[in-house]
Amino acid sequence: MGIATSQQLTKYYDQYRDTEITFTKDIIRALGLDPRQVYVKCNGGQWPCIINSTSFQLAKIIVGTKGGAFQALAAKDNPTVNIRFCFNEQEGETVTFLVSARVAKIQPYMNSKELVVVSLQFTQRPPDDLIEIVGKLLEANANAVRRREERVVINEDSKRRLGLAKEECVVIVQSVPRHCVLRDLSFSGAKVILIGLSQFLANKDAILRLEFNEPSEVVSIRGTIVSADLIQGRKDICAASIKFDEQFVPLSYKMHLNDFLTAVRKTQLSTTDQASQQREAQAQQPSQSPIQSQQAPTLPE
Repeated sequence: MGIATSQQLTKYYDQYRDTEITFTKDIIRALGLDPRQVYVKCNGGQWPCIINSTSFQLAKIIVGTKGGAFQALAAKDNPTVNIRFCFNEQEGETVTFLVSARVAKIQPYMNSKELVVVSLQFTQRPPDDLIEIVGKLLEANANAVRRREERVVINEDSKRRLGLAKEECVVIVQSVPRHCVLRDLSFSGAKVILIGLSQFLANKDAILRLEFNEPSEVVSIRGTIVSADLIQGRKDICAASIKFDEQFVPLSYKMHLNDFLTAVRKTQLSTTDQASQQREAQAQQPSQSPIQSQQAPTLPE
């Protein structure tokens, strides 16, 4: 996990304060959440629970009605509750922290008599770790819409900063894997170079497989080849444009791309600020007078 600035954390908190995420398999994998290490603590006891969703204001957990957790959480005095979150880091380390809360509501889970959903209202701003982890995911989702057509040309620098293992990848067309070379990426699609005849590639369903480092994973993205143009001078090599099916774009892919675009944006802003400061400094320097005092000539005696 990167170290976000206090300004960035405040932006995440203010912008996404009430946005609730549900812990689907995709979100659990993208965030590195370890569901087996999530606990609820109350009245000196600790019990494992299922974390259903969270925002920066509240979390919802699922517990059994016959367990000690339910008895403690349903107590009339509404005791202070702590939720223990656990996330796995890219470097193999774990991040754990507690969030203080109080019970806001208890209701049956999908009309079940054995399970309930407990809504826990946070009693204070959650730890920075939670704000950073969830904030990055929410920002990636927002930018996937706002910056969906922004293209990233693949070269040595962008490949390294994206965390791509290599430019070579695989695209599966009609159940046949084809090796290809990645040329550019966006939230909405990609362009690849591959061997094949354009008329047999255009308008075909495809699955693009990309290999990432940190964390090491293979991301599969469904889409359609919307165009396939022959490379000049070759009749057997095409440049294929793939349009992703937005419903099936993995969150981990969005986060890789968002991290890159955010870093580039920060670099551009920093360069602009430095140039502006230099111009201001030059403007404030006192100008030299064009007329300089001259020493009077020495006359002969």
